[in-house]
Amino acid sequence: MSPRHLALLGTLLALSACKESPDPSTARPSETRRYFGTAADGRLHVYFFDVGQGDAALIVSPKGNTVLVDSGPASAAGHLVNRLPELLVKQLDLVILTHPHNDHHGALDAVLRRVGARQLMEPQLPGAPPDYNPLLTAISGRGIQVVSPAPPTSTPNAPQRINLGDGVSLTILWPRAPTEPLLESDKAAMEVNSIVMRLSYGETSVLFAGDALAQTEEYLLAREVSVQSTLLKVGAHGLNSATTAPFLARVGARAAVISVGANNDLRAPAAATLDRLKAAHVQVFRTDVDGEVQVVSDGKSLVVTPQRLPQGKPSDTRYTLVGQGPTPEPNFWAGKPLPEKQVPPPPPEDVQPIETLQTTKTEPPAPVADGRTDRSKKYKGKYVASRKRNKFHYPDCDGAKKIHAENLIEFKTREEAAQGGRQPAQDCNP
Repeated sequence: MSPRHLALLGTLLALSACKESPDPSTARPSETRRYFGTAADGRLHVYFFDVGQGDAALIVSPKGNTVLVDSGPASAAGHLVNRLPELLVKQLDLVILTHPHNDHHGALDAVLRRVGARQLMEPQLPGAPPDYNPLLTAISGRGIQVVSPAPPTSTPNAPQRINLGDGVSLTILWPRAPTEPLLESDKAAMEVNSIVMRLSYGETSVLFAGDALAQTEEYLLAREVSVQSTLLKVGAHGLNSATTAPFLARVGARAAVISVGANNDLRAPAAATLDRLKAAHVQVFRTDVDGEVQVVSDGKSLVVTPQRLPQGKPSDTRYTLVGQGPTPEPNFWAGKPLPEKQVPPPPPEDVQPIETLQTTKTEPPAPVADGRTDRSKKYKGKYVASRKRNKFHYPDCDGAKKIHAENLIEFKTREEAAQGGRQPAQDCNP
Protein backbone atom coordinates (compact mmCIF):
# COMPACT_ATOMS: atom_id res chain seq x y z
CA MET A 1 0.00 0.00 0.00
CA SER A 2 1.30 3.45 -0.92
CA PRO A 3 2.29 5.98 1.78
CA ARG A 4 -0.60 8.18 0.64
CA HIS A 5 -3.16 5.46 1.26
CA LEU A 6 -1.60 4.69 4.65
CA ALA A 7 -1.89 8.37 5.52
CA LEU A 8 -5.56 8.35 4.49
CA LEU A 9 -6.29 5.33 6.65
CA GLY A 10 -4.54 6.83 9.64
CA THR A 11 -6.39 10.11 9.24
CA LEU A 12 -9.84 8.58 8.91
CA LEU A 13 -9.44 6.05 11.70
CA ALA A 14 -8.34 8.83 14.05
CA LEU A 15 -11.51 10.83 13.54
CA SER A 16 -14.49 10.69 15.91
CA ALA A 17 -18.07 10.46 14.61
CA CYS A 18 -18.69 13.22 14.04
CA LYS A 19 -48.39 17.45 -7.83
CA GLU A 20 -47.78 17.36 -10.89
CA SER A 21 -44.37 17.25 -12.41
CA PRO A 22 -43.18 19.91 -14.87
CA ASP A 23 -41.12 19.20 -17.93
CA PRO A 24 -37.99 21.31 -17.28
CA SER A 25 -36.71 20.79 -20.80
CA THR A 26 -39.58 22.84 -22.23
CA ALA A 27 -40.89 24.95 -19.35
CA ARG A 28 -39.93 28.60 -19.01
CA PRO A 29 -39.10 29.73 -15.48
CA SER A 30 -41.34 32.46 -14.19
CA GLU A 31 -40.46 32.76 -10.55
CA THR A 32 -37.18 32.72 -8.67
CA ARG A 33 -37.00 31.57 -5.05
CA ARG A 34 -34.11 31.94 -2.65
CA TYR A 35 -33.35 29.74 0.34
CA PHE A 36 -31.88 30.37 3.76
CA GLY A 37 -30.58 27.08 5.08
CA THR A 38 -29.77 25.89 8.58
CA ALA A 39 -26.72 23.74 9.13
CA ALA A 40 -28.42 21.11 11.30
CA ASP A 41 -32.19 20.69 11.51
CA GLY A 42 -32.47 16.91 11.87
CA ARG A 43 -32.84 16.32 8.13
CA LEU A 44 -30.42 15.61 5.31
CA HIS A 45 -29.94 18.49 2.87
CA VAL A 46 -28.28 18.44 -0.55
CA TYR A 47 -27.90 21.69 -2.47
CA PHE A 48 -27.11 21.40 -6.18
CA PHE A 49 -25.76 24.85 -6.95
CA ASP A 50 -26.31 26.73 -10.20
CA VAL A 51 -22.68 27.27 -11.20
CA GLY A 52 -23.03 27.42 -14.97
CA GLN A 53 -21.20 24.74 -16.95
CA GLY A 54 -19.75 22.73 -14.08
CA ASP A 55 -20.59 20.85 -10.90
CA ALA A 56 -20.92 21.90 -7.26
CA ALA A 57 -23.11 20.44 -4.52
CA LEU A 58 -23.22 20.74 -0.74
CA ILE A 59 -24.28 17.93 1.61
CA VAL A 60 -25.41 18.91 5.11
CA SER A 61 -26.17 15.95 7.36
CA PRO A 62 -28.87 15.96 10.07
CA LYS A 63 -26.04 16.32 12.57
CA GLY A 64 -24.52 19.28 10.73
CA ASN A 65 -21.54 17.55 9.11
CA THR A 66 -20.80 19.03 5.69
CA VAL A 67 -19.32 17.76 2.43
CA LEU A 68 -18.76 19.94 -0.64
CA VAL A 69 -18.75 17.84 -3.82
CA ASP A 70 -16.78 19.79 -6.46
CA SER A 71 -16.62 23.57 -6.58
CA GLY A 72 -17.66 24.52 -10.10
CA PRO A 73 -15.65 26.59 -12.61
CA ALA A 74 -13.67 29.70 -11.72
CA SER A 75 -16.57 31.85 -12.92
CA ALA A 76 -18.71 30.45 -10.06
CA ALA A 77 -16.40 31.74 -7.31
CA GLY A 78 -18.35 34.95 -6.69
CA HIS A 79 -21.61 33.06 -6.27
CA LEU A 80 -20.24 30.30 -4.04
CA VAL A 81 -18.32 32.55 -1.65
CA ASN A 82 -21.60 34.33 -0.95
CA ARG A 83 -23.92 31.32 -1.00
CA LEU A 84 -21.93 28.86 1.11
CA PRO A 85 -21.69 31.05 4.25
CA GLU A 86 -25.49 31.18 4.29
CA LEU A 87 -25.56 27.39 4.69
CA LEU A 88 -22.60 26.79 7.01
CA VAL A 89 -21.95 27.51 10.67
CA LYS A 90 -18.40 26.15 10.61
CA GLN A 91 -15.74 25.22 8.10
CA LEU A 92 -16.40 22.36 5.71
CA ASP A 93 -15.63 18.94 7.12
CA LEU A 94 -14.73 17.47 3.75
CA VAL A 95 -14.35 18.56 0.13
CA ILE A 96 -14.50 15.88 -2.56
CA LEU A 97 -13.13 16.66 -6.02
CA THR A 98 -14.48 14.01 -8.35
CA HIS A 99 -11.70 14.49 -10.93
CA PRO A 100 -9.12 17.12 -11.98
CA HIS A 101 -11.08 19.17 -14.50
CA ASN A 102 -11.46 22.92 -14.10
CA ASP A 103 -15.27 22.94 -14.34
CA HIS A 104 -15.23 20.89 -11.11
CA HIS A 105 -12.48 22.68 -9.15
CA GLY A 106 -12.00 26.12 -10.72
CA ALA A 107 -13.57 28.01 -7.80
CA LEU A 108 -11.94 25.86 -5.12
CA ASP A 109 -9.23 28.25 -3.97
CA ALA A 110 -11.69 31.12 -3.51
CA VAL A 111 -14.15 28.85 -1.70
CA LEU A 112 -11.56 27.48 0.72
CA ARG A 113 -10.24 30.95 1.48
CA ARG A 114 -13.78 32.03 2.34
CA VAL A 115 -15.18 29.09 4.32
CA GLY A 116 -12.22 26.80 5.05
CA ALA A 117 -12.13 23.00 5.17
CA ARG A 118 -10.58 20.29 7.29
CA GLN A 119 -9.94 17.68 4.64
CA LEU A 120 -9.97 17.30 0.85
CA MET A 121 -10.38 14.02 -1.03
CA GLU A 122 -9.39 13.63 -4.68
CA PRO A 123 -8.80 10.52 -6.81
CA GLN A 124 -5.03 10.97 -7.42
CA LEU A 125 -5.30 10.30 -11.16
CA PRO A 126 -2.22 10.30 -13.40
CA GLY A 127 -1.97 12.89 -16.14
CA ALA A 128 -3.70 15.73 -14.27
CA PRO A 129 -3.55 19.21 -15.89
CA PRO A 130 -0.41 21.27 -15.07
CA ASP A 131 -2.20 23.62 -12.68
CA TYR A 132 -3.86 20.90 -10.62
CA ASN A 133 -1.00 19.54 -8.50
CA PRO A 134 0.23 23.04 -7.55
CA LEU A 135 -3.33 23.76 -6.41
CA LEU A 136 -3.29 20.69 -4.15
CA THR A 137 0.12 21.64 -2.82
CA ALA A 138 -1.10 25.13 -1.94
CA ILE A 139 -4.17 23.71 -0.23
CA SER A 140 -2.09 21.28 1.78
CA GLY A 141 0.20 24.15 2.77
CA ARG A 142 -2.77 25.86 4.44
CA GLY A 143 -3.23 22.91 6.80
CA ILE A 144 -5.97 21.10 4.86
CA GLN A 145 -5.30 17.35 4.67
CA VAL A 146 -5.32 16.07 1.10
CA VAL A 147 -6.22 12.37 0.82
CA SER A 148 -7.39 9.89 -1.79
CA PRO A 149 -10.23 7.34 -1.66
CA ALA A 150 -9.10 3.85 -0.68
CA PRO A 151 -10.93 0.68 0.41
CA PRO A 152 -10.58 -0.26 4.09
CA THR A 153 -7.41 -2.23 4.80
CA SER A 154 -9.26 -4.71 7.01
CA THR A 155 -11.81 -5.51 4.26
CA PRO A 156 -10.16 -4.38 1.00
CA ASN A 157 -12.94 -5.85 -1.17
CA ALA A 158 -15.61 -3.76 0.54
CA PRO A 159 -16.38 -0.16 -0.47
CA GLN A 160 -15.12 2.76 1.56
CA ARG A 161 -17.88 4.29 3.68
CA ILE A 162 -17.77 7.65 5.42
CA ASN A 163 -20.14 8.18 8.34
CA LEU A 164 -21.82 11.59 8.42
CA GLY A 165 -23.74 10.84 11.62
CA ASP A 166 -27.34 9.95 12.49
CA GLY A 167 -27.52 7.09 10.01
CA VAL A 168 -26.19 9.04 7.01
CA SER A 169 -23.29 7.50 5.11
CA LEU A 170 -21.37 8.26 1.94
CA THR A 171 -20.11 5.21 0.06
CA ILE A 172 -17.28 5.62 -2.46
CA LEU A 173 -18.10 3.23 -5.31
CA TRP A 174 -15.31 4.18 -7.70
CA PRO A 175 -12.31 4.36 -8.05
CA ARG A 176 -11.03 1.59 -5.78
CA ALA A 177 -7.24 1.81 -6.11
CA PRO A 178 -5.12 -0.01 -5.19
CA THR A 179 -7.53 -2.95 -4.83
CA GLU A 180 -8.72 -2.57 -8.43
CA PRO A 181 -6.80 -0.90 -11.30
CA LEU A 182 -8.09 2.30 -12.86
CA LEU A 183 -10.09 2.03 -16.07
CA GLU A 184 -8.12 2.73 -19.23
CA SER A 185 -9.23 5.22 -21.87
CA ASP A 186 -7.27 7.01 -24.58
CA LYS A 187 -9.36 10.17 -24.56
CA ALA A 188 -11.31 10.20 -21.29
CA ALA A 189 -9.12 8.69 -18.56
CA MET A 190 -10.13 11.42 -16.09
CA GLU A 191 -13.85 11.02 -16.70
CA VAL A 192 -14.05 7.21 -16.56
CA ASN A 193 -12.19 7.26 -13.23
CA SER A 194 -14.22 10.11 -11.75
CA ILE A 195 -15.31 9.52 -8.16
CA VAL A 196 -18.77 7.92 -8.05
CA MET A 197 -20.49 7.79 -4.67
CA ARG A 198 -23.82 7.02 -3.06
CA LEU A 199 -25.28 9.10 -0.22
CA SER A 200 -27.81 7.14 1.84
CA TYR A 201 -30.17 8.05 4.67
CA GLY A 202 -32.84 5.61 5.79
CA GLU A 203 -34.97 4.59 2.81
CA THR A 204 -33.60 7.36 0.56
CA SER A 205 -30.38 7.82 -1.36
CA VAL A 206 -28.63 10.06 -3.88
CA LEU A 207 -26.11 8.79 -6.45
CA PHE A 208 -23.38 11.26 -7.46
CA ALA A 209 -21.97 10.20 -10.83
CA GLY A 210 -19.39 12.96 -11.28
CA ASP A 211 -18.30 12.89 -14.92
CA ALA A 212 -18.39 9.09 -15.13
CA LEU A 213 -19.06 7.76 -18.62
CA ALA A 214 -20.71 4.68 -20.09
CA GLN A 215 -17.49 2.69 -19.58
CA THR A 216 -17.64 3.39 -15.84
CA GLU A 217 -21.33 2.50 -15.70
CA GLU A 218 -20.72 -0.77 -17.54
CA TYR A 219 -17.95 -1.69 -15.13
CA LEU A 220 -20.09 -0.96 -12.07
CA LEU A 221 -22.97 -2.99 -13.49
CA ALA A 222 -20.69 -5.92 -14.28
CA ARG A 223 -19.35 -5.87 -10.71
CA GLU A 224 -22.90 -5.78 -9.32
CA VAL A 225 -22.12 -2.64 -7.33
CA SER A 226 -25.09 -1.31 -5.38
CA VAL A 227 -26.11 1.86 -7.22
CA GLN A 228 -29.88 1.90 -6.65
CA SER A 229 -30.93 5.39 -5.56
CA THR A 230 -33.93 7.66 -5.19
CA LEU A 231 -32.25 10.53 -7.04
CA LEU A 232 -29.41 10.56 -9.58
CA LYS A 233 -26.96 13.40 -10.12
CA VAL A 234 -26.51 12.74 -13.82
CA GLY A 235 -22.97 12.05 -14.96
CA ALA A 236 -21.01 14.16 -17.46
CA HIS A 237 -23.57 17.01 -17.46
CA GLY A 238 -26.01 14.89 -19.46
CA LEU A 239 -23.76 14.16 -22.43
CA ASN A 240 -24.75 11.23 -24.64
CA SER A 241 -21.60 9.35 -23.55
CA ALA A 242 -23.10 8.60 -20.12
CA THR A 243 -26.40 7.71 -18.41
CA THR A 244 -27.04 4.57 -20.42
CA ALA A 245 -30.39 2.79 -20.39
CA PRO A 246 -29.05 -0.29 -18.50
CA PHE A 247 -27.51 1.98 -15.88
CA LEU A 248 -30.74 3.91 -15.43
CA ALA A 249 -32.64 0.65 -15.06
CA ARG A 250 -30.31 -0.50 -12.29
CA VAL A 251 -30.30 2.84 -10.47
CA GLY A 252 -34.09 3.06 -10.62
CA ALA A 253 -34.07 6.76 -9.74
CA ARG A 254 -37.35 8.66 -9.54
CA ALA A 255 -35.70 12.02 -10.21
CA ALA A 256 -32.43 13.35 -11.60
CA VAL A 257 -30.45 16.58 -11.43
CA ILE A 258 -28.35 17.75 -14.37
CA SER A 259 -25.75 20.39 -13.52
CA VAL A 260 -25.27 22.32 -16.73
CA GLY A 261 -24.79 25.84 -18.04
CA ALA A 262 -27.17 27.55 -20.44
CA ASN A 263 -26.11 27.50 -24.11
CA ASN A 264 -22.90 25.64 -23.28
CA ASP A 265 -20.35 24.68 -25.93
CA LEU A 266 -20.89 20.96 -25.27
CA ARG A 267 -24.59 21.29 -26.15
CA ALA A 268 -25.36 19.41 -22.97
CA PRO A 269 -27.61 17.84 -21.99
CA ALA A 270 -27.90 15.73 -25.12
CA ALA A 271 -31.35 15.09 -26.53
CA ALA A 272 -30.64 11.35 -26.45
CA THR A 273 -29.86 11.49 -22.73
CA LEU A 274 -33.09 13.36 -22.02
CA ASP A 275 -34.98 10.77 -24.06
CA ARG A 276 -33.47 7.93 -22.02
CA LEU A 277 -34.37 9.68 -18.77
CA LYS A 278 -37.92 10.23 -20.02
CA ALA A 279 -38.23 6.58 -21.10
CA ALA A 280 -37.13 5.54 -17.59
CA HIS A 281 -39.87 7.80 -16.10
CA VAL A 282 -37.32 9.98 -14.33
CA GLN A 283 -38.30 13.54 -13.35
CA VAL A 284 -35.51 15.82 -14.56
CA PHE A 285 -34.30 19.03 -12.91
CA ARG A 286 -31.69 21.17 -14.68
CA THR A 287 -29.69 23.95 -13.08
CA ASP A 288 -29.74 25.99 -16.30
CA VAL A 289 -33.55 25.91 -16.26
CA ASP A 290 -34.51 25.35 -12.61
CA GLY A 291 -31.64 27.18 -10.91
CA GLU A 292 -30.35 25.82 -7.62
CA VAL A 293 -32.05 22.55 -6.70
CA GLN A 294 -32.47 21.70 -3.01
CA VAL A 295 -33.13 18.14 -1.88
CA VAL A 296 -34.26 17.38 1.68
CA SER A 297 -34.69 13.92 3.22
CA ASP A 298 -36.20 12.79 6.50
CA GLY A 299 -35.04 9.23 5.84
CA LYS A 300 -38.37 8.15 4.37
CA SER A 301 -38.85 10.51 1.42
CA LEU A 302 -36.96 13.09 -0.59
CA VAL A 303 -38.48 16.50 -1.22
CA VAL A 304 -37.06 18.36 -4.23
CA THR A 305 -37.42 22.14 -4.42
CA PRO A 306 -36.20 23.94 -7.56
CA GLN A 307 -35.25 27.58 -7.24
CA ARG A 308 -37.23 28.54 -10.35
CA LEU A 309 -40.63 27.20 -11.34
CA PRO A 310 -42.34 26.93 -14.74
CA GLN A 311 -44.88 29.57 -15.57
CA GLY A 312 -48.16 29.02 -13.79
CA LYS A 313 -46.77 26.81 -11.01
CA PRO A 314 -47.66 27.85 -7.43
CA SER A 315 -44.73 29.30 -5.51
CA ASP A 316 -44.97 26.58 -2.83
CA THR A 317 -44.63 23.69 -5.30
CA ARG A 318 -42.51 20.80 -4.02
CA TYR A 319 -41.80 17.39 -5.53
CA THR A 320 -41.88 14.44 -3.14
CA LEU A 321 -40.11 11.16 -3.92
CA VAL A 322 -40.82 8.15 -1.72
CA GLY A 323 -38.27 5.39 -1.26
CA GLN A 324 -36.04 3.86 -3.90
CA GLY A 325 -36.71 3.06 -7.52
CA PRO A 326 -38.56 -0.08 -8.65
CA THR A 327 -35.51 -2.13 -9.63
CA PRO A 328 -34.66 -4.82 -7.03
CA GLU A 329 -31.37 -4.28 -5.22
CA PRO A 330 -28.75 -6.54 -6.84
CA ASN A 331 -26.90 -9.17 -4.85
CA PHE A 332 -23.77 -7.37 -3.76
CA TRP A 333 -20.93 -8.25 -1.52
CA ALA A 334 -17.43 -6.82 -1.81
CA GLY A 335 -18.02 -5.82 -5.42
CA LYS A 336 -18.36 -9.45 -6.58
CA PRO A 337 -21.42 -11.11 -8.13
CA LEU A 338 -22.96 -13.96 -6.15
CA PRO A 339 -24.60 -17.15 -7.35
CA GLU A 340 -28.31 -16.83 -7.99
CA LYS A 341 -30.49 -16.93 -4.86
CA GLN A 342 -27.47 -16.77 -2.55
CA VAL A 343 -28.02 -14.37 0.33
CA PRO A 344 -25.04 -12.10 1.00
CA PRO A 345 -23.71 -11.69 4.53
CA PRO A 346 -24.28 -8.33 6.20
CA PRO A 347 -21.82 -5.60 5.21
CA PRO A 348 -18.93 -4.89 7.58
CA GLU A 349 -19.16 -2.04 10.06
CA ASP A 350 -16.05 -0.50 8.54
CA VAL A 351 -17.30 3.07 8.34
CA GLN A 352 -14.89 5.94 8.73
CA PRO A 353 -16.40 8.86 10.70
CA ILE A 354 -16.24 12.58 10.06
CA GLU A 355 -15.31 14.81 12.93
CA THR A 356 -17.29 17.87 14.00
CA LEU A 357 -15.00 20.89 14.05
CA GLN A 358 -15.08 24.39 15.51
CA THR A 359 -15.41 27.39 13.22
CA THR A 360 -12.10 28.70 11.90
CA LYS A 361 -11.16 32.25 10.93
CA THR A 362 -11.84 33.08 7.31
CA GLU A 363 -11.47 36.09 5.07
CA PRO A 364 -14.22 38.73 4.83
CA PRO A 365 -16.96 37.89 2.32
CA ALA A 366 -16.65 39.12 -1.22
CA PRO A 367 -19.09 41.91 -2.17
CA VAL A 368 -22.44 40.83 -3.57
CA ALA A 369 -23.37 42.02 -7.04
CA ASP A 370 -26.18 44.57 -7.13
CA GLY A 371 -28.81 42.51 -8.97
CA ARG A 372 -31.64 44.49 -7.35
CA THR A 373 -35.18 43.42 -8.10
CA ASP A 374 -38.09 45.72 -8.93
CA ARG A 375 -39.35 45.32 -5.38
CA SER A 376 -35.97 46.32 -3.97
CA LYS A 377 -35.94 49.50 -6.05
CA LYS A 378 -39.49 50.49 -5.02
CA TYR A 379 -39.48 49.27 -1.41
CA LYS A 380 -39.57 52.04 1.24
CA GLY A 381 -40.07 50.04 4.43
CA LYS A 382 -37.67 48.84 7.10
CA TYR A 383 -35.07 46.06 6.86
CA VAL A 384 -33.92 43.56 9.48
CA ALA A 385 -30.74 41.63 10.27
CA SER A 386 -29.23 39.37 12.89
CA ARG A 387 -26.50 40.63 15.20
CA LYS A 388 -24.61 37.43 14.35
CA ARG A 389 -24.72 37.67 10.56
CA ASN A 390 -23.70 40.23 7.96
CA LYS A 391 -26.86 39.91 5.83
CA PHE A 392 -30.01 42.07 5.88
CA HIS A 393 -33.51 40.98 4.81
CA TYR A 394 -37.03 42.13 4.12
CA PRO A 395 -39.01 41.65 7.38
CA ASP A 396 -41.39 39.17 5.70
CA CYS A 397 -38.83 36.79 4.15
CA ASP A 398 -38.12 33.29 5.46
CA GLY A 399 -34.59 34.19 6.54
CA ALA A 400 -35.83 37.09 8.65
CA LYS A 401 -38.37 34.88 10.39
CA LYS A 402 -35.56 32.61 11.61
CA ILE A 403 -33.76 35.40 13.45
CA HIS A 404 -34.11 35.07 17.23
CA ALA A 405 -35.72 38.07 18.93
CA GLU A 406 -32.64 38.81 21.03
CA ASN A 407 -30.50 39.05 17.88
CA LEU A 408 -32.95 41.09 15.76
CA ILE A 409 -31.81 44.50 14.47
CA GLU A 410 -33.99 46.88 12.44
CA PHE A 411 -32.90 49.48 9.88
CA LYS A 412 -35.02 52.35 8.55
CA THR A 413 -33.44 52.35 5.09
CA ARG A 414 -31.43 50.11 2.80
CA GLU A 415 -28.51 52.53 3.03
CA GLU A 416 -28.54 52.30 6.81
CA ALA A 417 -28.53 48.49 6.59
CA ALA A 418 -25.60 48.57 4.18
CA GLN A 419 -23.56 50.76 6.51
CA GLY A 420 -21.15 48.75 8.59
CA GLY A 421 -20.61 46.13 5.88
CA ARG A 422 -23.96 44.30 5.85
CA GLN A 423 -25.00 42.89 2.49
CA PRO A 424 -28.37 41.91 0.93
CA ALA A 425 -29.31 38.31 1.72
CA GLN A 426 -29.78 35.98 -1.23
CA ASP A 427 -32.96 34.43 0.16
CA CYS A 428 -34.99 37.60 -0.55
CA ASN A 429 -32.55 39.85 -2.48
CA PRO A 430 -33.62 43.14 -0.79
